[in-house]
Amino acid sequence: MGESFDLVVIGGGPAGERGAAQAAYFGKRVAIVERQPEPGGAAVHTGTLPSKTLRETALFLSGYRQRQLYGVNVDVDPDITVQRLLERKDAVRELEVERIHANVDRHGIELVRGDARLTDPHTVEVRDDDALRTLAAEAILIATGSSPYQPAGIPYGDPDVRDADGILRIDRLPRTLAVIGGGVIGCEYACMFAALGVNVELIDPRPGLLPFLDREMGERLADAMRTLGVRLHLERRHERVERGPAGLVVTLSSGEEVLADGLMVAAGRQGSTAGLGLEAIGVGVDARRYVEVDADYRTAVPSVYAAGDVVGFPALASVSMEQARVAVCHAFGFTYKRQVSELLPYGVYTIPEVSCVGLGEDEAERRGIEVVAGRAFFRDNVRGQIMGDRDGMVKLVFERATRQLVGCHCIGERASELVHIGQAVIVLHGTVDTFIEMVFNHPTLGETFKYAAYDALAKLGPAE
Repeated sequence: MGESFDLVVIGGGPAGERGAAQAAYFGKRVAIVERQPEPGGAAVHTGTLPSKTLRETALFLSGYRQRQLYGVNVDVDPDITVQRLLERKDAVRELEVERIHANVDRHGIELVRGDARLTDPHTVEVRDDDALRTLAAEAILIATGSSPYQPAGIPYGDPDVRDADGILRIDRLPRTLAVIGGGVIGCEYACMFAALGVNVELIDPRPGLLPFLDREMGERLADAMRTLGVRLHLERRHERVERGPAGLVVTLSSGEEVLADGLMVAAGRQGSTAGLGLEAIGVGVDARRYVEVDADYRTAVPSVYAAGDVVGFPALASVSMEQARVAVCHAFGFTYKRQVSELLPYGVYTIPEVSCVGLGEDEAERRGIEVVAGRAFFRDNVRGQIMGDRDGMVKLVFERATRQLVGCHCIGERASELVHIGQAVIVLHGTVDTFIEMVFNHPTLGETFKYAAYDALAKLGPAE
C-alpha cells in the first residue's frame, strides 16, 4: 500500500510548489517528489532566474542604459566566461531555494527526493539510488515542466552547439552567435548576447517577431534589436548545420550561409514526461509529450492532474502557479479558486522589455471590435528622459463603443511592471476617462498612461 498522502506532487518548480502549498493550506497531507538536488525547477536553475541574471549583467556591463545619457561605451572582455558573468546568479538562486524550503516547511509538506513513476492512478514509486518508496495518494499532480525540443539534423554533439537550457554553460563568449528560432527565448538571448558585444544572427521562418504581440510592438522590437546589433534573417528556415573550416555553417532556405562561432537552437519545448509511466495508466500525451488535460487540469485519469509547462501553452511561470492552484482546488472540491483568469499578461525580457495584456489592434479587428489606440512615448516623459529611454512607449487600446480599455502594450524600461496598471483597469472595466481622472506620481513612467489616454480621447471625443 505504501505511505499515505492526500496529494503527491511530482516536480518542485513553480507549479509544483504552489499546488502543494494550496492543498496543505487547507489541511491536506502533501508530498513533493523532486529528482534534482534542490527544488525550484527550470525557473530557478536553468531558465528564468539565470537568464534574467545574464540580462541584468549584460545591461550593466554594456552601459546600454547610459549610452545616450553619458556617451558611455563599454567593451566586454571577449575571454570572460559566462559563468563569471553569472556569479550573481548563484546568490539569487540560493535565496530562492531557501525561500522554497521555508515555504515547504511552513506548510508541513514532505520533500521526497528521487525519480517518480506512476504505477496506478493512486500510487507513485520513488527511486533514489537503491532506495524505493511507495507513496499512495488520493490525487496526484504532475508538474515536471518541460525541456528544449531538439529538431533532427542539428549536430548537438558539437561543443559549440547548444539548446536553450545549455547555452549558459558555454565557456567563452563567442564572437558570432547564430540563433535558430525567433520565439521568446530566442529573442531574449539574442538581445542579451548582442548587448555583450557578440555579433548575433537570428533565424526564423516567420515574417515578423513574436506574432502574439500587437504588430506595432513586434515591429518596434525588431527595430530595437537591429539597433542593438542583431541581424534578423526572417522568412528563412535553416536547412542544415555543418562544421566548416572557419566554424559553424548554417545554410538557410534562401541559399544564404550564416557563419558563426556558436549556435543556439531555440526550437520550442517538449513536456518532461519520459519515464513517468503515464501512458501505461491511461494518461494521454501529445506529439511533443505535453500532458493532455481538460479545463480543470485533470487528465483522462480522474485522480491525476497536471499543470505548468508540462501541459504546454502558455508556459509562463506566473500562469503555471495559478494552473496548479486551480487543479488542486478542483481535485479536493475547494471553492477557493476554480479557474485561471483569461486575461494573461505576457512579459518578454528582451532589450528593451516588451509586455502586453488584452487585445492588440489587429486582434480586435479580427474579432470585429472597433477600437481606438492612444500612445505616449518615454521620450516625452520626464522620468523617461532622466532614465535615458527614448524608445519606450505605452499603447492603450479602447473599444470605441464602450470607451473601455481592452488592451495594454508596453515597450521599454520596466514594461513588464507597467503593464499591470493596464491589467488592473481592464479587470475593473475602466474606461479612457478612468485614466484622465487618475493622478499619477510625477515624475514617473506611469504618467504615460494618462497621456496615452489623452491621445485616445482626442480620437474618441467627449463622453455622451
